Amino acid sequence: MAATPLPQAGGLVGNTMEGMPPPPGTDLTGICFRDQLWLNSFPLDRNLVFDYFALSPFYDLTCNNEQLRMRSVHPLDISQLSKLTGIEYMLNEVMEPHLFVIRKQKRDGPEKVTPMLTYYVLDGSIYQAPQLSSVFASRMVRALYYISKSFTAAASKLEKIGYGTV
Repeated sequence: MAATPLPQAGGLVGNTMEGMPPPPGTDLTGICFRDQLWLNSFPLDRNLVFDYFALSPFYDLTCNNEQLRMRSVHPLDISQLSKLTGIEYMLNEVMEPHLFVIRKQKRDGPEKVTPMLTYYVLDGSIYQAPQLSSVFASRMVRALYYISKSFTAAASKLEKIGYGTV
């Protein structure tokens, strides 16, 4: 595995303190990670995208992949990952060279995994995908806002033409 440079200052865009891993359960959907020096030095392909992802604040240094890296085993080797239990990352979808989808999952056995979070690398920028429930909640709030606004406008127009008065 090739050695990768440390992230440069300013590689993280958002409101996390640089160098400090976020506490567990922190919502990181509002930040983006990009290391232009790394991207200028290495091609972003299926063989190196995980090394790049490991530089980001999204990467958990206590994961199974990191244990494999310390043993000089490829961190995405499923034959080795399936022997471990705990948190791991898997390369889920690849559309080289622009899009890579990485899934964080909890492994409870060789065949039992529970998806936790999804991240994507889009043209060199790494993002955490929002939870589906957050997307639905946001859409519902927006729809209810416009429905309420429509009823208010309709009530206002009805008052002007005399309906709604006793």
